[in-house]
Amino acid sequence: MAKSALLKSSIAKKVAMALSGLFLMLFLAQHFFINMTSVFSENTFNSISHFMGNNPLVQFVIQPVLIAGVVFHFIMGIVLDFKNRAARPIAYAKNNGAANSSWASRNMIVTGAVIFAFLGLHFYDFWFPEMIYKYVDVSALDETRYFHEMTAKFESPVRTGLYCLSFVLLALHLWHGFSSSFQSVGARRVSLGTQKLGYAFAIIVPFGFIFIALFHHFNH
Repeated sequence: MAKSALLKSSIAKKVAMALSGLFLMLFLAQHFFINMTSVFSENTFNSISHFMGNNPLVQFVIQPVLIAGVVFHFIMGIVLDFKNRAARPIAYAKNNGAANSSWASRNMIVTGAVIFAFLGLHFYDFWFPEMIYKYVDVSALDETRYFHEMTAKFESPVRTGLYCLSFVLLALHLWHGFSSSFQSVGARRVSLGTQKLGYAFAIIVPFGFIFIALFHHFNH
């Protein structure tokens, strides 16, 4: 009875982990779309950023849910990784893991930790200054500041390099995480079309972000 309850609890955690991951992918796609507009139109990027930054629904509902989702996904990843390692027999360590699984699948916790650290840098670069600007050091409203604030961050080759490295690891994380999420929510076999969609997302979105960072670095 206790073993059955433990199994159900483990499955529930995996489903919650998968759903939070899929939810965060939707945000990632939306964030990518907004940032990509900065390559084509400064005014469009400023307009969208101003709307997102001053919309009460986005600021006081969606944003807190998003932050909670990121923290939950990271903590749940650590919990599940710990449980998986504890459940493996000692002999498993002698096996050649590379023969049975990809590097990305074996190191999801590593790529996840680096991505979480990158989010800390991203918050430091953009979110905290935005909160100070709006709620602490209140100054004249400037709807055109967003583009210049973003491009200024990519002047530094070190910061640009950190962003690019983080997005490469994000690509690896998504490469395995997309199909794994569908399996966790009950889809035993992911269709070829869905799998290809996941792989396309794992390549296009992270490397699209890399393109944006490099574009602004070399065109500032």
